Amino acid sequence: MTTVRLPLFPLNTVLFPGLVLPLNVFEERYRAMMRALLKTPEDEPRRFAVVAIRDGHEVAVSAPGMPDPTALPERGPAAGFGPDPAKAFHSVGCVADAATIRERADGTFEVLATGTTRIRLLSVDASGPYLVAELQELTEEPGDEAGALAEGVLRSFRQYQKRLAGARERSLATGADLPDEPDVVSYLVAAAMMLDTPTRQRLLQAPDTASRLRDELRLLRSETAIIRSLPSLPAADLTKAPTSQN
Repeated sequence: MTTVRLPLFPLNTVLFPGLVLPLNVFEERYRAMMRALLKTPEDEPRRFAVVAIRDGHEVAVSAPGMPDPTALPERGPAAGFGPDPAKAFHSVGCVADAATIRERADGTFEVLATGTTRIRLLSVDASGPYLVAELQELTEEPGDEAGALAEGVLRSFRQYQKRLAGARERSLATGADLPDEPDVVSYLVAAAMMLDTPTRQRLLQAPDTASRLRDELRLLRSETAIIRSLPSLPAADLTKAPTSQN
């Protein structure tokens, strides 16, 4: 079993391999993390792990106020995640490679990272200025009939895009540039669909690419049928995940 220790960045979203993650880093624990990553030699990747929060708050309470005026400020790397932070996170996440870490004049950071490899969370160390996790790197197995499933998912995804664009009265760009590698297809579709965090998490931790694609095919058919029955959808940009507050 291959394990690695990396800084841990919990978020209210799921990061998939190959997907871009923009971050606005303002909490001190994550600013300390970015300062440490900037010390990484230029010829080495600036890696950290992203896990979705199961039970907790992405941003720790810094002062009494909304929504709870009685909430007490929290400090430290595990603030907002309870006495055992490992239990607050989903067990499967993704390594992020920070291509850009830019420090602003006020000490906050603008970060652009890309998901690379799935990992399983084994333990969390909260003894330093930011969380550090012991992680197991997960291999991506193709599973049975992944190629054929990917073709079916792409067809269904294009139909889903058309229905979504029609419901929102927007034009649809051609999908001719969509990838055809089964694992890439599975992650792209998982990230692009209108899904809640538990469903995205389920797709991330699928045992193999084929299983993920089968799940996505069911979801696409179901979601397309729902969109077809609706007269309109809200004007939010539904196919793009929001930038994290951090």
